[in-house]
Amino acid sequence: MRIFGLSIIVTVLSLLAALVYGGPTALVLCAILGILEVSLSFDNAVVNASILQRMSEFWQRIFLTVGVVIAVFGMRLVFPLAVVWITAGLSPVRAFDLATNPPADGALTFPDGSPSYEKLLTDAHPQIAAFGGAFLLLLFFSFILEEREITWLGWIERPLARLGKLDMLAVVLTLGGLIIAAEFIAADDDRSTVLLAGILGVTTYILVDGLGSLFHAEEHAEEAAAGGPSAVVKATGKAAFFLFLYLEVLDASFSFDGVIGAFAITSDPILIALGLGLIGAMFVRSITVYLVRKGTLSEYVYLEHGAFWAIGALAVILLITIGVHVNEVVSGLVGVTFIGAAFITSVIRNRREAAGEDGEDADTDLEKTTSVG
Repeated sequence: MRIFGLSIIVTVLSLLAALVYGGPTALVLCAILGILEVSLSFDNAVVNASILQRMSEFWQRIFLTVGVVIAVFGMRLVFPLAVVWITAGLSPVRAFDLATNPPADGALTFPDGSPSYEKLLTDAHPQIAAFGGAFLLLLFFSFILEEREITWLGWIERPLARLGKLDMLAVVLTLGGLIIAAEFIAADDDRSTVLLAGILGVTTYILVDGLGSLFHAEEHAEEAAAGGPSAVVKATGKAAFFLFLYLEVLDASFSFDGVIGAFAITSDPILIALGLGLIGAMFVRSITVYLVRKGTLSEYVYLEHGAFWAIGALAVILLITIGVHVNEVVSGLVGVTFIGAAFITSVIRNRREAAGEDGEDADTDLEKTTSVG
């Protein structure tokens, strides 16, 4: 309850706010959006946990509090509005007016032929998908091309790790995927903007991840010089700040596609902020903290691998959606499949290790009995 208590309270308050705002229908839509966000974002929570466990408890609390504000109002409300007013050349006031006053019949255009908020946001999807797809694809390659003691899909992870010894291979492969998407998937009019958005995604990843690693390395060096412990320490200060930024960009890459998909349920930005933001984002963060505090990633060692494979699949799906519609349920099921498979194989591995230890203990007891005899 210490971890999920706040999320439960926020959920109740959000549902009450939806009920007051739009009646029973709004309450049901808000609940559906919250469930959708939680069910489709478990892979996000696992990856967040793998990063969050490197941060101090103070910054974990910042992620759970300040990070939620950014997730709700920044990623689920302000960011879509910003995309509309920037790409369509509208003022922020006009973009918000379009968002809160959609066409009465649910059409994508008004009677005078002007586009609705939903249409403007959907039209901007190729650029957003290119940014998020490139960011997540580079994240996936950076993980999968690194040598690790434990591998999940060893038949492919070990050869890829050997290839990863080539400098900047992850960036090369990501840019290659981006070029393929721009050349063969994007519409002719969108190619240049898709390439630019994708390059910005790659640049953002390199910048934020690099700064976080730089300051974390400096903290290690300072501690070693002071004669501190040699064990891996939690990131604090500047290093934790950049890890925090990294998590927020990662959340944006995960969440925007969900915002687009939410329009299949409702185009009301208030309900989207309540359902996807307050309810969904709070529970995703609580799940993240739960995974860190309970040491779940250490107990089920393949979960992190499964999450990154899910990220790789989501990145490819995002790049495909630049020119082809893919139902959001597909990307969600892909993530659930990878996470589920990783969890099951982790359980099997743990049982085999436990059985092996029991066998060793039995052999030891037998040896002792024989020697006594």
